[in-house]
Amino acid sequence: MFRQLISEIDSYIERDPALRSRWDVVLSYPGFHALTFYKASSWLWRRRLFTLGRFVSHLGRIFSGIEIHPGARIGDRLFIDHGMGVVIGETAEIGDDVTLYQGVTLGGTSLAKGKRHPTLEDGVIVGSGAQILGPFTVGAGARIGANAVVLAAVPPGVTMVGIPAKIAERAKPESEPQDFAAYAVASSEITDPQAGAIAALQAELAELRARIDELEGDCGGRVNAARSA
Repeated sequence: MFRQLISEIDSYIERDPALRSRWDVVLSYPGFHALTFYKASSWLWRRRLFTLGRFVSHLGRIFSGIEIHPGARIGDRLFIDHGMGVVIGETAEIGDDVTLYQGVTLGGTSLAKGKRHPTLEDGVIVGSGAQILGPFTVGAGARIGANAVVLAAVPPGVTMVGIPAKIAERAKPESEPQDFAAYAVASSEITDPQAGAIAALQAELAELRARIDELEGDCGGRVNAARSA
């Protein structure tokens, strides 16, 4: 148990260069505090002490600004950076070594009982303000850009941006190592695929306008020549 705790703390140090020591994590990181409350509330929830589990979860929300339902299933070394406004729903499932930034929602879009919230596989990174809504899976190593709204399953290793989110960068080959990307920004060259499509349409429109001007000029010249004759 002590080794697991140290592993959890060290995972924060590995992913946040602002940290100077393990005590920084224990004393001043709301993500660590929220997970501590979650473990207590989840222990109660699994023993069918639902009201008490929700109450402990609520205390964690007051103390850390992060809301984690005690029914959620969370793997090892979850890193919640900054964390204010993070919401993790009841049937959400989170794998190992996942990173969430402030304002992230793992929410549901259905009022029906059963699986309503997303599953995040190992190594997923979710940027600030992103909303992942529905009972689908975000594949291992995927990156969700800031403020993206994800409404459907995400393949492993890709980078998603936009509203609704679309693939902006494909997965790297397995032989090529995937480095940690803070805020899910893997490359400065990533662009919104919709913005690229709009830019292409604008370029085509400009070309068509130039062609129309050219044709109008030719027609005008012929009319003037005919009048002169």
